Amino acid sequence: MESDKKDVVRVGSRKSELALIQTNFVIDSLKKVYPEKEFTIVSMTTQGDRILNVSLPKIGEKSLFTKDLEDALRNNSVDFVVHSLKDLPTTLPEGLSICAVFEREDPRDALVLREELKDYTLKTLPAGSVIGTSSLRRTAQLRGSYPHLSVVDVRGNLNTRLRKLDASTKEYSALLLANAGLQRMGWGNRVSRILPCSEIMYAVGQGALAVECRSDNEEILNMLAPFNHPETYCRVLAERSFLKTLGGGCSAPVGVSTKLKPLDSQFQLTICGAVWSMDGTTKIDDTLKQVLPHIKKTSKHKLSPTEDSDCKKLKKEENGTSNKEQVNPVEELNRRISEGRGNRNCVDTRSPEEIASLKECRIFCGLSENTNIPIGVIVSCDNLGRDLANSLISKGALEVMKVTQDYIRSSVATQKS
Repeated sequence: MESDKKDVVRVGSRKSELALIQTNFVIDSLKKVYPEKEFTIVSMTTQGDRILNVSLPKIGEKSLFTKDLEDALRNNSVDFVVHSLKDLPTTLPEGLSICAVFEREDPRDALVLREELKDYTLKTLPAGSVIGTSSLRRTAQLRGSYPHLSVVDVRGNLNTRLRKLDASTKEYSALLLANAGLQRMGWGNRVSRILPCSEIMYAVGQGALAVECRSDNEEILNMLAPFNHPETYCRVLAERSFLKTLGGGCSAPVGVSTKLKPLDSQFQLTICGAVWSMDGTTKIDDTLKQVLPHIKKTSKHKLSPTEDSDCKKLKKEENGTSNKEQVNPVEELNRRISEGRGNRNCVDTRSPEEIASLKECRIFCGLSENTNIPIGVIVSCDNLGRDLANSLISKGALEVMKVTQDYIRSSVATQKS
């Protein structure tokens, strides 16, 4: 009986339909590599799910969608938890860490219009059209770029929000939602426009799934390690480092955009970040780039494939039959940095004390060290996000954020009194 119990992995998840779809996706991916294990879902509601009549920033609490799940982790009721990465704070409770981030889907926002308005854009919608969103980030950008629109808070899961949009009362003309969530729910047909980052910058970590576990649970850490997607990890680490340095979260309008592309024999990580005032009229932004050094082959490592097509591709590459001109840049990055596992010779700009500290904890903005990536690359991504935040801070970002946070605190105080 005891040996049977060891093969059962308890997975924590929110009860919403989207959360369960995401959790089942992770479980299905794991089953292909670990068919001998049994995965069971332990679902629960979170504080963010229970309080639906107050806007998220005004609830005045952190970890709205994660605390209940993390409590279950800490008391050993579950072995790991699946989250939307954007819901996770950049600093996690002691003893917990993100042991894997799965390959990111489209992180951009989507415009969902009422049927009779489907041919419109944000720019051409009639004056006074009501756009529903629960995000300060989206609200500020909409108010700054499209002052002719009325932005109104809308709460509830995706099903509830779409029902409100489709209601006969026509309270809302459109919704602004994460494209990844709509696609995972199979509602891609509801997307009227996918908004480019030049129009609406997305949230830190948006589009990526994160698996959180106890940082001392070696069995779970090892089980998830092959799924810790290198390209996604590099991008979201830079984003989370940016947000952590700013000290922001859902209580401030902060947006990002990241890109990782080949540059000769190296790769270039670009991150754009911005902070807005509540009305969107003030915007502080900057863009930084970091060239990641070519990773020399020191050992061979293959990410555990989750699809048959991936297995075939990996086999072709191993036999030397793949066409280099057809290699996907992301797959090429994954291959190179995976081959460089164990290479610790990349430039590290941190002090000896900081490096010594990292060797102790190996956690970066809540993310466990990705063993598929050389530590120098990880540190470079972390530094890039921090440098971008410091650039915005030098331009007055903290003052802009403080006005927003003071407004929210006063609103929370008024509600509680």
